[in-house]
Amino acid sequence: MEKNLDAIQEQIDQNSSENDQVLSFILGHEEYGVDILRVQEIKGWEKTTPIPNTPDYVMGVINLRGAVVPIIDLRIRFGLEEMTYDDTTVVIIVRSEDTSGTPKIIGLVVDGVSDVYGVEQKDLQTAPDMSGKVHSEYIQGLATLNEKLIIILHVDPLINDGILSRIKKALNIN
Repeated sequence: MEKNLDAIQEQIDQNSSENDQVLSFILGHEEYGVDILRVQEIKGWEKTTPIPNTPDYVMGVINLRGAVVPIIDLRIRFGLEEMTYDDTTVVIIVRSEDTSGTPKIIGLVVDGVSDVYGVEQKDLQTAPDMSGKVHSEYIQGLATLNEKLIIILHVDPLINDGILSRIKKALNIN
């Protein structure tokens, strides 16, 4: 497991100049992806410090080299069955910007990382408009890679509108 994470982290570091690279990860029985330029690092699961009065998908915060980073369980956020954290559970640290351009860092708990793929923007299929737990505004598109469908998440709306705005509302922060 550690060897696989190291290899994927190396791919992220090497491919950070490519605009069409996607880090894929497993969540339940589906494979999702995020723009590799948004990925800061991948960490193994570690215990978090809980924050009272936050939504149930907020596992807490960790100290990442002096920065306090909220950790979100995407399974819970997307309404999937809860899981037991084990050796394959990882946290993908992603960067985002809010509407004012302020950088935000957040950790996403996923079942495991899968691979790094090259995805051309023109090859992304539009996500069907559905009213499920993963709203279509959080989906950048769908990509078929190696005969499997990967749901590419749109990081900024997911983090800013789908996660951070709800945390601020729960904590009564304007």
